Amino acid sequence: MKAIRTLLVDDEVLARLALRQALCAHPDVEIVGECGNAAEALQAYAALTPDLLFLDIRMPGLDGFELLGELKPDTLPMVVFTTAYDQHALRAFDANALDYVLKPLDQARFDQAMDRVRRHWHGLHANTSPAAPKASTVPLQRISVRVGEHVRVIATDAIDWIEADGNYVQIHLGTQCYLHRDTLRGLLATLDPQRFLRIHRGTLVNVERIREVHPLFQGNAEVVLHDGTRLNLSRRFRVHARRALGIG
Repeated sequence: MKAIRTLLVDDEVLARLALRQALCAHPDVEIVGECGNAAEALQAYAALTPDLLFLDIRMPGLDGFELLGELKPDTLPMVVFTTAYDQHALRAFDANALDYVLKPLDQARFDQAMDRVRRHWHGLHANTSPAAPKASTVPLQRISVRVGEHVRVIATDAIDWIEADGNYVQIHLGTQCYLHRDTLRGLLATLDPQRFLRIHRGTLVNVERIREVHPLFQGNAEVVLHDGTRLNLSRRFRVHARRALGIG
């Protein structure tokens, strides 16, 4: 798999330096340039055709959203917004950004964004390089979800179960539930496979939360969690679940 050619766009020199430092942990990324405003970025984009933009929102002249509006929709690169302001998150996702990372950068949160970039990158190139080895990544330890105007950081081992909801997922922690912008398949690729088990086409469960498994008719079963929550274990996933749970 070729390197992810990346352009940094931020009017603050220190912010660009922070991005460079955070990207040191990702050797599959090649920084091809950096720009201090949208006008410079448009010229650099035309000359360099990067695969990924790290893009600030508030900049002199055109802001980050206006910059994207100047690019052809069918040639848009992958975009991760980096900003000190959290109120633009929904608009960023409407602009098809892969992620939205707040400043000052937190390395763990930044690495989570890069995991999402890498999954998307591999998906784009899956048909052209089917034999390419998958990048080895450490399983996600935390997931950041938006709650109103705030971001809540959830430890993955605290999650009870996760259900698909279109292009989103519902993350369940006891009586609380959080909507998160990612697909079930995307999360499954980054969560610890020793901890999270797929029991249905639209359901992942933390194996540490499983209390009982009740056989049902026609090869299906029911999983009962520690708090009494009952989830369907479909026949399609039952064999794998039996192995994972040590059921003979």
